[in-house]
Amino acid sequence: MALASMTGFARVEGTYGEYQWHWEIRSVNGRGLDVRLRLPQGYDRLEPSLREMSKKHLARGSLTIALQMQRTQPTGAVRVNQDALAAILAACDTLTATGKIDAPRADGLLAMKGIVEVDEDITDEETRAALDAALLNSFDDALARLVEMRLSEGAHLAAVLEARMSEIEALSKEANANPSRTPEAIGKRLGEQVAQLLEAAPALDGQRLHQEAVLLATKADIREELDRLNAHVEGTRTLLSGSGAVGRKLEFLSQEFNREANTICSKSNDVALTRIGLELKSVVDQLREQVQNVE
Repeated sequence: MALASMTGFARVEGTYGEYQWHWEIRSVNGRGLDVRLRLPQGYDRLEPSLREMSKKHLARGSLTIALQMQRTQPTGAVRVNQDALAAILAACDTLTATGKIDAPRADGLLAMKGIVEVDEDITDEETRAALDAALLNSFDDALARLVEMRLSEGAHLAAVLEARMSEIEALSKEANANPSRTPEAIGKRLGEQVAQLLEAAPALDGQRLHQEAVLLATKADIREELDRLNAHVEGTRTLLSGSGAVGRKLEFLSQEFNREANTICSKSNDVALTRIGLELKSVVDQLREQVQNVE
């Protein structure tokens, strides 16, 4: 499977006998796979199958799954669950007694799940099983369409992320070629600083200052950071060309990109190199934002 986005939408209609319905699935970013179901009264029996089917198709994303049912023939009898209504009214009496909330309205009470029930007139288990099978097949079609849309969005994301990799690669090369990071340039700059210190304070230990300057020169070198940046670029491209859910791995790599960019900025003692570091941070920020959309 190619790179997939976590954002998508699918709608599928279906019929069976006198029943008509449509499924709607909306998918947005999520840390894991979070499935929220909105099913008509009496169709909660489908929930385990719907969750299991979703897990087979998707690895990450926050899903909202809604089913709307209609019948061409009169529906079963409508009744009020008196026990549930009594419990709700008792709780409302306790709350309204405090004076902090208003008394509940009838339309609000009747809209609560479990208060109004519809007695289905499907007494034939074979018919019920056939309807459930048709509903689940239709839902499977909706999932397939959602996956297709997420893959289409993923292809766009892959192109965007590859563009960010090219930018990071180019900035890394520019930083590597920057004259200020050559050993000669670093040594000359630190030598001048040591000379200035000795001139200002002759009592200072010149040999100790030179030793400190060598340590500073070592710490100022960004070779390791540039090597790691190139390794992260290669690792990201490998993930982009692979299969499966790679969003979490890309999130980790984007954090590593950010760490190296910050270190380059902190080690920089040259205006041009600092500019490169800041541009790196800007590109990495764009990368991190886009990676949040990847499954």
